[in-house]
Amino acid sequence: MGTIEKLVPPDLLIHAEADVGEGPVWDRRGGRLCWVDILAGLIHETDLATGTNTTSVLGTSVGAVAPRGSAEGFAVAVAEGFGLWVDGRLTVVDPVLPEPNRRMNDAKCDSRGRLWAGSTHLDFVEGAGKLHCWDGGSSAVHAEGLTLPNGLGWSPDDSTMYLIDSVSHRLMRAPFDADAGHVGAFTELAKVEPGLPDGLAVDTDGFIWVAVWGGAEVRRYSPAGDLAAIVPMPVSQPSSCAFTPDGTLVITSARRGLTEDELAGEPLAGSVFAVATRTQGVPVSAFGG
Repeated sequence: MGTIEKLVPPDLLIHAEADVGEGPVWDRRGGRLCWVDILAGLIHETDLATGTNTTSVLGTSVGAVAPRGSAEGFAVAVAEGFGLWVDGRLTVVDPVLPEPNRRMNDAKCDSRGRLWAGSTHLDFVEGAGKLHCWDGGSSAVHAEGLTLPNGLGWSPDDSTMYLIDSVSHRLMRAPFDADAGHVGAFTELAKVEPGLPDGLAVDTDGFIWVAVWGGAEVRRYSPAGDLAAIVPMPVSQPSSCAFTPDGTLVITSARRGLTEDELAGEPLAGSVFAVATRTQGVPVSAFGG
């Protein structure tokens, strides 16, 4: 393993008090940063140029959203399964999670516009998590036996899919066929400790940036799984990250579970942060369904 680079701490981008801020994604339709507050069921759309923020209340938990490529609104991964949020209305199109003790977690579109999402048991029962893929019709399960499937992403050449299983501290990879929408068996690329690996973003150099919940860091791993760089965070629960078009890494965070004393020590918990990088993000496609 080579030298681990310590990057500068991030700047405050959006002051917020999100319970569980998550799922940042760049909406190219209007140049906005979109992100969610999972258990509160909120979608935030923030214009970074003006600071204007629009918040939508879904009425159910929302793990992540994906801007639609040829229509208004968003594809959403919610407690019940997959659906659409259009003109202030939620339509659950594929209620693949009818049980009240399950929900969708993080989600992201592949290069062909399919939405991949991990589902989990609310009590994080070992082995109860699954990886789903939705193209607008009926979804399919592509991996089982997970616990808390989380951050997703793809290598620059689209031949490898990355997935985190937070509770087992694993950053995993699998061969990926973009044309067929098929993912192979996941194997461990890196053990992420201390803290729990959460959301991730992949850069055009092939490195994987992982937000580490409870670790107060974002860590950058090489394609071989070596730790290459660390972004020290002013909050203990960074939750996910994504690139804006200029190579800025934006990082969401959470307040959930922190005591009053802990919140006094990290008053920016639940906010969104930004750090400049010397790379670019692998583009994340809009939803094609």
